[in-house]
Amino acid sequence: MIILALETASDPGSVALWRDGEVVAGECPLGRSNSETLLPLAQSMLDAAGLGFADLNGIAFGAGPGSFTGLRVACGVAQGLAVARGLPLIGIGTLQAMAQASGGERVIVALDARMGEVYFGIFVKGEQQGELGVYAPEAVPLPEGTGWLACGNGLSAYPALRERLSGQVEVWMPEVMPSAEAVVRLAAPRLERGERIDPADAVPLYVRDKVAKTVAERLAEGGRA
Repeated sequence: MIILALETASDPGSVALWRDGEVVAGECPLGRSNSETLLPLAQSMLDAAGLGFADLNGIAFGAGPGSFTGLRVACGVAQGLAVARGLPLIGIGTLQAMAQASGGERVIVALDARMGEVYFGIFVKGEQQGELGVYAPEAVPLPEGTGWLACGNGLSAYPALRERLSGQVEVWMPEVMPSAEAVVRLAAPRLERGERIDPADAVPLYVRDKVAKTVAERLAEGGRA
């Protein structure tokens, strides 16, 4: 099975190609928008593998949460390819993929959501525990017990978050970020089982319902209008 995965929840975006269990991955160039570089990167990776879009058996995309604009890029490109080629399509949660990439069994994921908040999720053996949410660093829900692995750039962006989790976390991995490779490793067994979504139903998972603070909110915090 040959699967193309697209992930643009953060910068730079990335592309991964699954070919019967072997994975190659690449990142979009920095300094240019993911919308401009994602599809050319996918094309160049297929070319390097001696493949074309007609050889694909499925498409996967990072569904979010993450950058509002970024999520729409991966979702839109994946939809277009799935419709044009009649391919199975599946969306994979970005935080779940990050938990998988960390290699841990009991994982806390904290992705910087900007605006002083983090996208936050808790996973045990790859399964989500409770609901994903967006929280101020000092207000994230604490998991039970100790010995957790925590990953994501929210850990380095907000010292208050590390302080909040210090009693629960044993291993810190702030370098783990959204990646198409993690997405395709979760997507492959699901597509092989026949899981898929209608391209018309493919939507990003935003979690947060607004992209920026209002002028009044910024002023209240002592920011500039």
